[in-house]
Amino acid sequence: MIRAALRSLLARKVRLLMSTFAIVLGVAFVAGTLMFSDMLNRSFTALFDATVGDVVVEPEGAQTADGFLSTNTVPADVVERLAALPGAARADGQVEADGVYVVDTDGKLVGGFGPPGLGGSWNDAPAAGGLEGLAILEGEEPRGDDQVVLDEQTAEKSGYDLGDRVEITTGGDTSTLDPVLVGIAGFPEGGSLSGATLALFDTRTAQQLFLDGQDAYTEVWVTARDGVSQQELADQAAEVLPAGIHAVTGEDAADEAASDLLEAVSFLTTFLLIFAGIALVVGSFLIVNTFSILVAQRSRELALLRALGASRGQVVRSVLLEALILGVVGATLGLGLGVLLARGIAAVVGRFGLDLSGQDLVLAPRTVLAAYAVGIVVTVVAAYFPARRTGRIAPVQALRDDVALPETSLRRRFGFGLALVAVGALAMLAGLGFLDALVDVPRDGWVLGAGVLAVLLGVSAASPVLGRPLLDLARAVLARVFGFVGLLSGQNALRNPRRTTATASALMIGLTLACTMAIIGDSAKASVDRAIEESFVGDFVVSSLFGAPFSPDVAAEMRTVPGVQRVVRERFGAGLRDGSQVALAATDRGEIDSLELVVARGELTLRDGSILVQESWADDQGVDVGDELDLQVPTGDVTWRVVGTFEDNPVVFAPVLTSVEDLVAAGFQDRDNALIVFGAPGTDVGVLQQRLDDVVADQPAVTVKDQAAFAAEQREPIDNLVLTIFALLGLALVIAVLGIVNTLALSVIERTREIGLLRAIGLSRAQLRRMVTLESVVISLLGAVLGVVLGVVFGVALMRALRDEGLEVISVPVGQLAVFLALAIVVGVLAAVLPARRAARLDVLTAIATD
Repeated sequence: MIRAALRSLLARKVRLLMSTFAIVLGVAFVAGTLMFSDMLNRSFTALFDATVGDVVVEPEGAQTADGFLSTNTVPADVVERLAALPGAARADGQVEADGVYVVDTDGKLVGGFGPPGLGGSWNDAPAAGGLEGLAILEGEEPRGDDQVVLDEQTAEKSGYDLGDRVEITTGGDTSTLDPVLVGIAGFPEGGSLSGATLALFDTRTAQQLFLDGQDAYTEVWVTARDGVSQQELADQAAEVLPAGIHAVTGEDAADEAASDLLEAVSFLTTFLLIFAGIALVVGSFLIVNTFSILVAQRSRELALLRALGASRGQVVRSVLLEALILGVVGATLGLGLGVLLARGIAAVVGRFGLDLSGQDLVLAPRTVLAAYAVGIVVTVVAAYFPARRTGRIAPVQALRDDVALPETSLRRRFGFGLALVAVGALAMLAGLGFLDALVDVPRDGWVLGAGVLAVLLGVSAASPVLGRPLLDLARAVLARVFGFVGLLSGQNALRNPRRTTATASALMIGLTLACTMAIIGDSAKASVDRAIEESFVGDFVVSSLFGAPFSPDVAAEMRTVPGVQRVVRERFGAGLRDGSQVALAATDRGEIDSLELVVARGELTLRDGSILVQESWADDQGVDVGDELDLQVPTGDVTWRVVGTFEDNPVVFAPVLTSVEDLVAAGFQDRDNALIVFGAPGTDVGVLQQRLDDVVADQPAVTVKDQAAFAAEQREPIDNLVLTIFALLGLALVIAVLGIVNTLALSVIERTREIGLLRAIGLSRAQLRRMVTLESVVISLLGAVLGVVLGVVFGVALMRALRDEGLEVISVPVGQLAVFLALAIVVGVLAAVLPARRAARLDVLTAIATD
């Protein structure tokens, strides 16, 4: 039986390998994602190991809850105490800053999207464990306020050479700099900043630029003497440190920094693995279809084996053995393709600033195990159901000319599918809150998601019956339009509804997800447009291209521009309440009225220690006017009093609004995130915008936008996300197309004698190609129609679930959905090219004689 299985496999290797290509793609996505994740992990781990000392001393609340540096510092005299410790070889004060960006020779920012722009002080302190940290690779150390050192990747990307003046923007009081490049730094032992940019000055200059001239540091590295462990040195440091300053080992500091960053980018791995799963599900339909057709074609052969004494189990195991071999082959090819895919993912994220080009791929044992487990399990499970039906072939059937493969009842399958749809519909209704009176269901999205999945699987199971009316309609339309050829195409699609709908289901899943995302994206943009139209105040918004804070000098300069009536500052930060992050916003106390907030309760007046909160957030958190809100901020714990609530407003999207003075006092840096500019009555807005543009001409990161441009900027991330998801869903659609090609090709082989007879009675090659093409179009349109209908239902349901997040407009992009249907016809035509060509090239006499 094993030899028979192997011979059967070799006889049909091309057909089977074609279907295995779907598994290759799915496995490649899993393996590539895991390799990329491991490469990312090793890159960040190596980076932070090289950027900490044996012991790191820093103030409590060194960073805000959202990851920005606070204004808390370590006094300079602490460095002397640490250097005098018995276990210390040296102590070096470090100055660090964020929001420091290098402008290249073409006037464009280097980096900015994703990895941060960092600045700070240069010193030659060794990294933890004796590792060599940053070192000067070319040139010399910076000395004086007119010299700077750049990391080698930034210097290369920006186009600067030693001796050139470097254009730099900062978020501090001095917003633009042009020091001379005197040195290029890097890691001699290997490693990179993974896309971050770094500009380093001498210590005194860094203190002037980033600490308002304080004789202090953001952290101190303490280097251990030989034989002194990091923990021993940290314990010694703790004894001499003042309150509010703590010491941690370099190992702990590196692990914490790396884990925080890896957690922040972990969505990439999750995001890619979700699409790998989608590809594998769609690929499973292809595998099931392929084995169903191949087993049906071999039914007489398998019946003969039963007549010769093979048991039912042997026949089933022979088919599963073929699937196992294909799974191994597919997993091996997928693992190899995964290496290329991992590099491709790294190149794509590199375009967004996360540069991993210098990192080696990591092929961990878990990646290999996952690749083979996924490839083998998916293939064998997908082949199991066709294999099980082979065992029901009676040995006596080998004596007949035609052998029909036993099939389960369509009625039973339809009933199971309807039951799944009913359960899924109830779960969706419960997740949307329509059944709150009957059952208490959490609104966390999981119930709604489970309902969507159940409906999708239920429709797939019931599709042989659900799709019957569509197939009947297609047959009638094709017969009227294309005559006898169209009638044959429609009948071929109806001949085996399981096969037709299984092939269409693969396309249905991809288009369902694509339509759902199209509706979510279009609705999100429509919601943004309406919110901005209803709530936009002022004439212009000034903000950073990538959300980073910028210098308060910009607001001061714009207030002096002719035609400007007033400038309202907005700042953002984050604190912690009971361990959960709470977004904070701030503005000048005298400018609250300019924001045109609608009061819900209390008053819209900010005093010392008072706050305003969004009405919806206040209701969710049980907060009311007169309550005190305890928050953890960089300076410690603060208590602010709620004096009023306001209706949700996109201009102030944080739930807590305080004053600029209170935000700065809480340890947040004195930098603006946005400005709202009001023009004086009678001022030409075009002329005013040009004047404002001139103010920020030397700061490429800061832009001036009117209402239309601001709305377009808010829509851009939505468009980018939707396009990215469409690109990834393209993988599932490619597999679906392969499924149609494979099904048609195998169907042509299965109907070889029939095709020969049709050719013998006068069907031309052109008519035969048209017949196969129309059959392919029917399959594609069936999948497209089901996909669009489900996509609309799911998209509307998900948008309803997101109403509380501010996405209140439901918009169905009819034109885009029509394009999807049109593309389905194109897919059908393209998928039929090779099968139709093969059918047309069959020799008539040979085809008629085929057994």
